Amino acid sequence: MKFIDKTEITIKAGDGGNGICTFKTARNMPKLGPDGGNGGRGGDVIFCPDLGNNTLSTLRYKRMYQAEDGGKGAANNKTGKTGKHLKIPVPLGTIIYNKETGEKIAEITDQADEIKVLEGGNRGYGNLSFATSTRQAPRMFTKGKEGETLDVICELKLLADVGLAGFPNAGKSTLLSVISSAKPKIADYPFTTLTPNLGVVDLGDPTSQKSSFVIADVPGLIEGASKGKGLGHEFLQHLERCKVIVYLLDSSSMCENTDLLLQWQKLNHELASYSQDLVEKPFLVVFSKVDSLHDKDHIKETRKHFKNLKIKTLEISSLSKIGLKDLIFTLADELEDKKDDLPFE
Repeated sequence: MKFIDKTEITIKAGDGGNGICTFKTARNMPKLGPDGGNGGRGGDVIFCPDLGNNTLSTLRYKRMYQAEDGGKGAANNKTGKTGKHLKIPVPLGTIIYNKETGEKIAEITDQADEIKVLEGGNRGYGNLSFATSTRQAPRMFTKGKEGETLDVICELKLLADVGLAGFPNAGKSTLLSVISSAKPKIADYPFTTLTPNLGVVDLGDPTSQKSSFVIADVPGLIEGASKGKGLGHEFLQHLERCKVIVYLLDSSSMCENTDLLLQWQKLNHELASYSQDLVEKPFLVVFSKVDSLHDKDHIKETRKHFKNLKIKTLEISSLSKIGLKDLIFTLADELEDKKDDLPFE
């Protein structure tokens, strides 16, 4: 299924039910007074979490969402039925914006979130509600209020502990497939992932508080992404909620840019151009595909450069399973230090 991380829909709260004008009647007793009941309230529109989905694809084929209208009042002072609330399930990490103003009106960040975005219309009142000691046979009643209608933009930002940042063909998808149960598309030719993938990395120790974490392989970055080039912002926005960023640098002899420090500088520049908050997150630099290295001295010199910058580096090969355990536990330790930080701004 195509990954959908932004969509526009129209939502409408239910209309309030109308009140009515009626009078009690009985045989030979025509003047028993008013008994017109009130209408029911219209249903609210509520956004709630969909824990079984990580895309907005369920909203793709339907544009109008409407809560139930309130029922009409009835004789004998019977109140109309309250309109059923409409709950719209969206993945965790979804932000709802007012399309017209751009204002953020809701954000689903917790499994227990149920956020009312539109309130149903008020009920109308029957003629019994207008009866007084001096007005014993009122014929007035009111109609229910119309429920609000709003055009909204739903935008999803992935919720992951670790985000993989790298140029196309750096090995992000392969790494994710090896250290988690995720099955992203992988090829032996240069291409970029077009849809984000999430995988759970299990440390294999259920007694530990850091027994697992979520890692995201998001679309490959290219120069100019911070200005919208390529997948641009569609990539970078998914790194905003990650607690730790892994810069995955292609060290293979087949890589066009074998200068690993330059690769990192370009990636770092794109992230900084998009948001300064991204480059202030904890990060780790990882050299991928080290099993295909021909020039061992080159990577030694590169490690020294990063060490001088006080940047920790690791070397891995997803195919040869080199350095993967070290990477996983390094990330787990980093996340343990960040466990009290909220991923939501």
